[in-house]
Amino acid sequence: MKFLLSALALTAVLGLIGIGQLAAAEPAHTKDTLDTVKQNIKDGKAVLVDVREQKEWDEGHIAGAVLMPKSKLDVEKEAAELAKKLDKNKIVYTHCRAGKRALACGETLKKQGFDGRALKPGYEELLNAGIEEAK
Repeated sequence: MKFLLSALALTAVLGLIGIGQLAAAEPAHTKDTLDTVKQNIKDGKAVLVDVREQKEWDEGHIAGAVLMPKSKLDVEKEAAELAKKLDKNKIVYTHCRAGKRALACGETLKKQGFDGRALKPGYEELLNAGIEEAK
């Protein structure tokens, strides 16, 4: 009986540790401030990747951003082709309209060996923060 209780306690502790590790592995938006993002892009240390769809891009986009729609990044062959446009030595900030697609695409790019960092602020918020819109 004593052994059974010890085994149950150990199982519970290991389960909690496992749950904590799963939570730690959850994708998260970058902690980089928008000032840091802007400076990294300005200094050539980073690139901004717009993961919205072509129609959204055509309605307006950030100057210097690279278009890589999530729908294409979700297709392995297309993702590999798009990834050739990026430098693995640079930070790759992903952005979309509200942050959700950016998060998924940041993770996709990380799996391909990039320093993918998803931005929480969406397109409009980036413009409001002073990031230049393409003319």
